[in-house]
Amino acid sequence: MTPAPSTTIRAAVAGYGLSGSVFHAPFLAADPAYSLDVIATSDAGRRKAATERYPGVKLVDRPEDILALAGELDLIVLGTPPASHYPLAKAALEAGLDVVVDKPFAVHSAQARELIELAGRLGRVLTVYQNRRWDGDALTVKKLLDAGVLGRVLRFESSMERWAPEISKAWKAGAGVDDGGGVLFDLGTHVLDLAVQLLGPATVSHAEITARRPQERADDDVFLVLRHESGVISHHALNLSSRLHGPRFRILGSDGGFVKYGVDPQEPFILAGGLPTDPAYGLDAQEHYGILERDGVQTPVPTERGAYQEFYRILADKIADGGASSALPLPVDPEDPAAVLELIEQARELASTR
Repeated sequence: MTPAPSTTIRAAVAGYGLSGSVFHAPFLAADPAYSLDVIATSDAGRRKAATERYPGVKLVDRPEDILALAGELDLIVLGTPPASHYPLAKAALEAGLDVVVDKPFAVHSAQARELIELAGRLGRVLTVYQNRRWDGDALTVKKLLDAGVLGRVLRFESSMERWAPEISKAWKAGAGVDDGGGVLFDLGTHVLDLAVQLLGPATVSHAEITARRPQERADDDVFLVLRHESGVISHHALNLSSRLHGPRFRILGSDGGFVKYGVDPQEPFILAGGLPTDPAYGLDAQEHYGILERDGVQTPVPTERGAYQEFYRILADKIADGGASSALPLPVDPEDPAAVLELIEQARELASTR
């Protein structure tokens, strides 16, 4: 049953790895619109960490154990491996829960479309955690583009690169493409989502998809070219074998250019023990500000404050206002990440024919 406006949204988090412990539980716990009631993890170390940080939370072993408690909950957040997203989201919707799915939405776009149809038919709220829309650098780029500071965009480049020679997570080490493994499903869903949000619908015109690491079963080095309906061509690099990282964004326009290096500070801030309510949360260091160049003059551009908490604020408003029947927007329309999955499928098809 959808909570009334004065009712706290009873939430459960399935999975307490990086996703659950950094991107979901802290924000649910910090937002008074929610109560973090249940966390599912069978890992002894993670159970201990969850109990210490959230003493009142109920711990269960499996996501399916959350579904057994559906009558006592309103919302489930799926921070589990990608191959589980479709069956768990389907089961949760059918159990009467609203659902947040971490990226990637699903392993196949057809699964995503099926979930969207099911949520609509059942009158449930379904959204996808594309949190990078609230990265400080992404918000800064959006502000510049919306203001027309760069003029007409001639070239748009983005990258997300890491030096990760070893695969640290067991599920990733064993995951092929059909399991949702690889950097294209991981960082790529963020990069492509932002490209479409900032520049409009697109198709993939070029794709290079490679596995560099010996143990990689999917992909860890990707380069994509998108051709947007707006006329802009965008280039995107994803690399887990990069000792020298490229700029997060490099944009060339008719009136100027902008370049931004570095990593959004929100994830490391939470990992270091900070909270979304801390005064310093979301603030970028001055030395990491991007550079705007116009008429030969370079000017540092203060980074907009990162705001992952906006995702859950918008979602709470949606649920409290009547859920699926409310006219308020979702934090992320699931049609958007479904379209991203279609771009990934286009890219894989292109790369396979090269």
